[in-house]
Amino acid sequence: MKRGLRLGIDLFIEDGAYTTVAAAVTMLVTLTLLFSAITAAWTLSRSGEVQVAADATALAGSNVVASYRTAATVADAAVLSMGLAGLCTTGAGLVGMLVPGAQAAAGETVQAGIRMLELRNKLAASASRGLSALESALPYLVAANAARTCTAQGSEQVSYTGTALAVPRDSASEFPALEGEGIPTEGLSQASDELGAAAERLAEASAATEEAKRAAWLADCGSDGANMQERAARLSGLTARENPDYASSITWEPQVGLDRARAYYRWRLAHNEPEGPGTEAAADAAARSAFYRFALEELEAARIEEVDGRVVSTVPLLPRNTDDVRATSLYTEAVWPSTVEAEGLTLHYSAACPGAAGAAGPALSLAATENGTARECPTCRFGVGDVGRAPAASTSIENGFEYHLRAFTLALNEYISCRDRELELEQEVRQEAEGASDAFEAALGTLAGKRPHIAPPGRDGCVGFAVTGEVTTPEELESAFAPGGMLTARGAVAGSVLAPDPATEENNVLADFFSTIASRTSGGGAAGLIDDVMGLWGRLLVTYGNAADGLAGVMDDLLGGLSSLGMGSIASWLSNQVSGAVHALGLEPVDLTLMKPVLTDSANVIARSGSSGLSDVQSALRSLPVGSTDPAPMMQALSYEVGETLSGATFTLAEIPLPGGGSIPLTIQVQDLMGGELP
Repeated sequence: MKRGLRLGIDLFIEDGAYTTVAAAVTMLVTLTLLFSAITAAWTLSRSGEVQVAADATALAGSNVVASYRTAATVADAAVLSMGLAGLCTTGAGLVGMLVPGAQAAAGETVQAGIRMLELRNKLAASASRGLSALESALPYLVAANAARTCTAQGSEQVSYTGTALAVPRDSASEFPALEGEGIPTEGLSQASDELGAAAERLAEASAATEEAKRAAWLADCGSDGANMQERAARLSGLTARENPDYASSITWEPQVGLDRARAYYRWRLAHNEPEGPGTEAAADAAARSAFYRFALEELEAARIEEVDGRVVSTVPLLPRNTDDVRATSLYTEAVWPSTVEAEGLTLHYSAACPGAAGAAGPALSLAATENGTARECPTCRFGVGDVGRAPAASTSIENGFEYHLRAFTLALNEYISCRDRELELEQEVRQEAEGASDAFEAALGTLAGKRPHIAPPGRDGCVGFAVTGEVTTPEELESAFAPGGMLTARGAVAGSVLAPDPATEENNVLADFFSTIASRTSGGGAAGLIDDVMGLWGRLLVTYGNAADGLAGVMDDLLGGLSSLGMGSIASWLSNQVSGAVHALGLEPVDLTLMKPVLTDSANVIARSGSSGLSDVQSALRSLPVGSTDPAPMMQALSYEVGETLSGATFTLAEIPLPGGGSIPLTIQVQDLMGGELP
C-alpha cells in the first residue's frame, strides 16, 4: 500500500520537484478555469445589459414627457404674454385718448392693442387644439420613443425588445388661459370708439374754451400795447401786486381781471378830483365819481366760480353811454341834491352848486329831470347826459380803461359759455371713461386666476421594460476546455421620473424659444404711443415666470410716460383705474424649471400606475413579443391601452399670428420630441 501510494505521488512530485505530468495537469486545469471564467463573464455581461437597456428605455419615455412640459409651458407663455401685451397697449391707448398731445396716436394704439388681443385669441384656440392632440398621443409617443431606444441598445450578437409606459395614462392638465372663448374685444372696441368720439368733442370744446380764455387774457394783460393792465398802470397808482401781469393765458385766470378792475375803480374813486376850476369841471368830477362808485359796487358784488358742474359769472357790462346809463340804477337811484327855487324843484350835481339858492329839497334821481319831476339847474346843467359822458369816451377808444374792460367782459361771457359746454362734455367723457374702464377690467379678468397646471400622462414617471431572446455562446469562446452553451431569454424592468433642473436666466424653458421669436419679430412697427408692440410682447414673455410683476412694471412705465404729457382729472382717474386693475390681477407665478429624467425604484412608479397589467412584472416581461419594434403590440401585451397616435415628421402645436400678417408656426419635430429635444 505504501509503495502504491508512493508510485501515485511520484507521478507528480519527484525529489522535491514537479514532474512533467504535474505541469501538464496544472496547465489543463488553468486553461479550463480561464475559459470557464470568460464564458461566465460573458454570460453575466449579457444578463446585466438587459437592465441597462431597461434603464435607457425608461429614461427615453420620461424624455418625451419632459419635452411635452416644455412645449405646454411655451404655449401658455406665448398666449398669456400676448394677451397681456394687447391689454397693456389697449389700456395705454384708452388713457391716451384723454391726454392732450397723445390723442392723435391714442386711437391707433387702441386698435393695435385690440388686434393683438384678437391674435392672442387665435393663438389660444390653436394652442388648445395642439396641446389636446399632443397629450392624447403622449402615451403612444412615450412607448414609441422607448421602443426605439430599447432597440438601439442591441448589437450584432444581442437584440432587445422593449417599451415604456407612461404613469398614469390619463391627463390632469388644466390650461385656464387656453380655455373659453378668449378675451372679449367687442366691448373694448365699442368703448374705445365711444370714448374717442366723446374725447374728440371734449377736445374741440376745450380748444374753444382756451381760445375764449385767451381772448379775455389778451384784453386784461396779454395784448401788446394797451390793455387793462397797461391802462391801469398809466391811469392809476396801483401797485404791481394790485395790477399784476401774466405772460400766458395758461397761468392766468379770469378772476385776475375782475380783481384788477375792482382795484382800479377803487383807486379812481378815491383819487377823483375836478380837472379844472369852475362849475363844469366840478360837475364832471361828480359824474365820474357816480360812475366809479357804481362800477365798484357792481364789480364788488360780481363773482366767477364753478358750482355743481357749471360756471357762474355775474361780471356785468358797465354802461358805455347815456342810453346804457338810463338802464341802470345810476338813472333811478335818488342820490342827487335838489333845491326849491322860484321856478320849481331843481336838481344839482352838488349842494355846492352856485345855482342852488333856494331851500334844500329831497334827494332826486337823474330820471327826475326827464320825467318832469324836477328841472335841470340852469347853472350846472347837470343831468343823465353828464353821467353818460363819463364812460363814453374811455369806452370808445383804446386809450380808455373801459374799452379793454368791455372787451374783457365780452370775452369772459364767451369763455363762460364755452366752459359750460366743456364741463358738460367732461361729464359725458367721464361716463364713457367709466364704460371703458369696465370693459378693460372685464377683458383683463379673463386672464385672472390660476396659471396652467401641467399634469400630462407620465407625470408620475415611466416604467421601462426590456427583454431579449435566447443567445448562444460566441464561437470564439467555445473550446475543448469550455464547450459553448445557450443563454436563456432574459428581461428587466426600470423606473424613471422627472427631477428639477434649477432654472436660471439663461437656462429655462423660455430662453431658447424667446431668442428665436425675438429674431423673427424684431421691429414690430410703430403703434401710436407704443413704438414696438411685439417688443412689448417680448418683454412680458420673458417675465412670464412672475407675470404679475412684469405686467405691473410695463403698465407703470406706459402710464408714467403719458403722465409726463400732462393728464387732466378724467385721464388721471382712468389711469388709476387701469393701473389698479392691473396691479390687482393677481397672476400666480409659474415655475420655469427645466425637468430632466432620472432613474428611480420601478416599484414606486408601478404602485402609482393603477394598471393590473403591471402588477405582475414577471408576467409582463414574459408577455412582450421578442423581436418586435412596433410599440402597439407591446402595449397591448402589457394590457396598456392608448388613445390617439401621432404620425408624420412634424406636428404644429400652434400658429403664432403676427400683427402685420402671417404667422410663426410653433412646430415640434416628432422624432425630436421622442428624442427629448426642445420644441
